[in-house]
Amino acid sequence: MNRLAVVAIAALLAFTPAQAQRRDKALEAALLAHVTELASDAYDGREPGTEGEAKTLRYLGQQWFDIGLESGTNDPRNAWFAPVKLVAREPASSSASFTRRNRPQFVPPGSTEVFTSGKRTLVNSAPILFVGKGEGEVGRAELAGRVALLLDGGTEGSERQNALLKAGAAGVLTVLDGERTLEQIRARRGRSGYALATEELGGDLEAFITAEGLERALAGGPLDFAALKALAAKPDFVPRLLDLAVTLEATTRETRINTHNVIGRLPGRRPDSGAVLLLAHWDHFGECAAPPAEDLICNGAIDNASGLAALTEIARRLAKGPALDRDVYFLATTAEEIGLLGAEAFAEDPPLPLSQIVAAFNIDSFALAPRGAPLGIVGRGLTPLDAGILAVAKAQKRKVVEGDAANAYIRRQDGWALLQHDVPTVMVSSSWSDIARVERFFETDYHRPGDQLKPGLDLSGTAEDVAFHVALVRHFGDPKKVPLRSK
Repeated sequence: MNRLAVVAIAALLAFTPAQAQRRDKALEAALLAHVTELASDAYDGREPGTEGEAKTLRYLGQQWFDIGLESGTNDPRNAWFAPVKLVAREPASSSASFTRRNRPQFVPPGSTEVFTSGKRTLVNSAPILFVGKGEGEVGRAELAGRVALLLDGGTEGSERQNALLKAGAAGVLTVLDGERTLEQIRARRGRSGYALATEELGGDLEAFITAEGLERALAGGPLDFAALKALAAKPDFVPRLLDLAVTLEATTRETRINTHNVIGRLPGRRPDSGAVLLLAHWDHFGECAAPPAEDLICNGAIDNASGLAALTEIARRLAKGPALDRDVYFLATTAEEIGLLGAEAFAEDPPLPLSQIVAAFNIDSFALAPRGAPLGIVGRGLTPLDAGILAVAKAQKRKVVEGDAANAYIRRQDGWALLQHDVPTVMVSSSWSDIARVERFFETDYHRPGDQLKPGLDLSGTAEDVAFHVALVRHFGDPKKVPLRSK
């Protein structure tokens, strides 16, 4: 056997089953056409509340209507486009004062900062409960009407703060006793934050105080700051009520943004048997750079014009095929980039009971891997969907990477918002099978003007993932294979 024949045989043996499948160049061309359109400068980065949003909604609505989908909003007043009201808030004012037995305790100016998630929030003369490092559970009765005093220790304490607020604290006052400074807190928290708009005036109160500031507030009392830290270090530490009260107030300036989710539906023969949901976020950052930079627009070609392209072509292939028993919903969410807010809005006001959704598949940044790459699952082990996904992968001759390394990204995509509402949601894609490849994208073009349509964009892996999702939906759209979840 000559050397050329040996090389040819070796190459054939190295070919994976997925690579051996016929390449769908027509699908790749259709995907490229969507990405070319949605990631063009004409859409100005698809920022919510802008003309870029309006163009995106018109494009998706027309595409989905032409495919044969129906409006999935279940709201005749808002066919196709479900309104989502956002509010952008930035800190406006902040004040903190301390008293002991109704007598003021001096705290140096500039040693405190208070933030609210609402328009204006005030806690007046609340007792202070010292909770140490906040590592143990504190009862709701202990926290009610009190401000929790928390040691920072140089670590990010947002999860501990949130846990205390959720447990009933009137506010949380964090002592910056480690490496973090008040200036760093102000710089990070001083930017606009986004949330779903409500008519409520107040919100959570999170306050910060320097170690020196707290030392002055404690002056003249039975415990100084060193004594508090010593108490917190004891293995049998329990929260302690201090002989101090605090008044905290914060206000914000707010801007309201009207934006939309796009919802389509492919009707099934038995809509009472539940539904399958596919979703991809349509939004990006708009103009994200400033002169003298030459390129000012974050076009979001991979993140997430590629996901919208995949979602649309999955819909096209399902609409052309045999009717399913179950309804299939297609959701293009707004405001993913600023906090998964469109997905949260969908979950809070869904067009069908969430318990009717037997499976949800998120589609985000699907253009990172070439054809033949294995599949990764973001959310593996967190839902009952794994067995069905693996069964479809076996039938489709697609390899799935072992382990749950992709779960490192679980909180960074819309599926997380749905999981918080008990909707079984995962993201299955070849793009997410190689952590090093994902990290290279994050370190280079991700959320930058460089994420634009580039010559030679390889959508062969995306095309394979589209075909796989068609098979996934057909599997989970069959009530005989996947029963409806119990309520």
